[in-house]
Amino acid sequence: MFFTLNDPSHWAVFCFIFILHIDPNSLTMCPLRINGSPNGNVKTLGSAGTIFEAEDSDILLRIMERPRAINVSFEERPSNELLSNHFECPSPQGRRSGFNSPRSFTSFEAHAMVGEAWENMKRSIVYYRRQPVGTVAAMDHSVEELNYDQVFVRDFVPSALAFLMNGEEEVVKNFLLKTLHLQSWEKMIDQFKLGEGVMPASFKVIHNPVRNREILIADFGESAIGRVAPVDSGFWWIILLRAYTRHTGDSSLAEMPECQRGMRLILTLCLSEAFDTFPTLLCADGCCMIDRRMGVYGYPIEIQALFFMALRCALLLLKQDQEGKEFIERIVKRLHALSFHMRNYFWLDLKQLNDIYRYKTEEYSHTAVNKFNVMPDSLPDWVFDFMPTRGGYFIGNVSPARMDFRWFCLGNCVAILSSLATPEQASAIMDLIESRWDELVGEMPLKICYPALESHEWRIVTGCDPKNTRWSYHNGGSWPVLLWLLTAACIKTGRPQIARRAIELAENRLSKDHWPEYYDGKTGRYIGKQARKFQTWSISGYLVAKMMLEDPSHLGMISLEEDKQMKPLMKRSTSWTC
Repeated sequence: MFFTLNDPSHWAVFCFIFILHIDPNSLTMCPLRINGSPNGNVKTLGSAGTIFEAEDSDILLRIMERPRAINVSFEERPSNELLSNHFECPSPQGRRSGFNSPRSFTSFEAHAMVGEAWENMKRSIVYYRRQPVGTVAAMDHSVEELNYDQVFVRDFVPSALAFLMNGEEEVVKNFLLKTLHLQSWEKMIDQFKLGEGVMPASFKVIHNPVRNREILIADFGESAIGRVAPVDSGFWWIILLRAYTRHTGDSSLAEMPECQRGMRLILTLCLSEAFDTFPTLLCADGCCMIDRRMGVYGYPIEIQALFFMALRCALLLLKQDQEGKEFIERIVKRLHALSFHMRNYFWLDLKQLNDIYRYKTEEYSHTAVNKFNVMPDSLPDWVFDFMPTRGGYFIGNVSPARMDFRWFCLGNCVAILSSLATPEQASAIMDLIESRWDELVGEMPLKICYPALESHEWRIVTGCDPKNTRWSYHNGGSWPVLLWLLTAACIKTGRPQIARRAIELAENRLSKDHWPEYYDGKTGRYIGKQARKFQTWSISGYLVAKMMLEDPSHLGMISLEEDKQMKPLMKRSTSWTC
């Protein structure tokens, strides 16, 4: 074949050949080719074709494609008429990030860490019978693997979002189907049967020498530290199913009878009637990202925000058949009660803090102001200095005679993304982060909670947990994975500069420190004393944050606009009226 540079099509072929020969150590990566080992856990780079490899014609089209302007839309036609005004950014099928990822050949604020991060992401992929089904929690082989060689539902979410943003839908679809298959297993812990709809915390691919085939082994809490079943796994599964459907524009997966049944089983568990008088979900310690005893038993903000978001996503995914309509009616009623409860009783700002400080106790009847009989003397000293003049947040827990005033990052960010927080509350949360930057962000984003438990309180609340000492791990440690949640919240509230500043901090150290699981210290200065290196969600959290800043339309996968029908009349003054 003879090339003439006057022919545009020959130019495209020339560019394609040139790209395939770019030095892999340069900022622009060449397409990765990855082989899976027979047991699905170890990946090596080789010359065989990868499952993520694009067709030549698709690559050529990508090269010739002109840059497209970001078109952000604030509405999507919902699958039913019970919700309105959803924040939905268009995410056309096949749309890929402009970063130097394996299927992208343009550059946007290129950083050397991006290529390294994608290479590590590909190596973390787990295969089951030659199909990609997830990513391992960490690839640190220098320490005992424990369960870090497994695929965790909550850990895979940022990995799944990164793959979707880069046009790699197959691994996400396979993950959703495999975890759905595991949900149907009979789950026993010490002769006690768990609810039918419980999703696994994690699963592992192992080789069965008797049958000479690979099998999946799931953990529903029977092997976990503390033997606690994960409450958040089912919620993350529904949220990810909606993200997949929104990104691909393909509703066939969500409409499968198996997926519809899986959602209904999850909803049956969390919508069941019991002795509880609150619309929030009663949970044990260790049921979420904070998977050890940390005093989050009761009604932790992380679970309530995920519960709210999963319910809203389910409304968009459930079919309008007889069974679906029954659940939709139950969901709508619960959402109204839950949004009112959370926005009123979990919200804290300067005005509300002063009201609690002046509470009367032992009040009775419906006219009581101090509905939970919280003792003003239980207010911790630190909260008075922590609360800025303008700003607020959802506190960690509310239950009879108890308010946990700690800040929890994941719950507040999900509250913004799900629109559990009103626009005014979302803005106040961002005001708080800016006002308390040194405490909540410091030198390595981002504090999982603030402040840390210390001394006698630490002994009582954590049970003297040596891993959760002050300013370490779940007890005030800094977790890079939270970058993607902060970035998404920043974009939704119109403050991308906050996310950009946090990402720049992470880029100073994350790669040099080999992508740790978490950091220790008041400002996140030290690598966690027991932190795994090459933690996959630290890597994927960074990638998702970078890609969202590049193309804000990706936010539509993980964000919902406020539903005006669920907006309750706020009975208390809030920070934005100061």
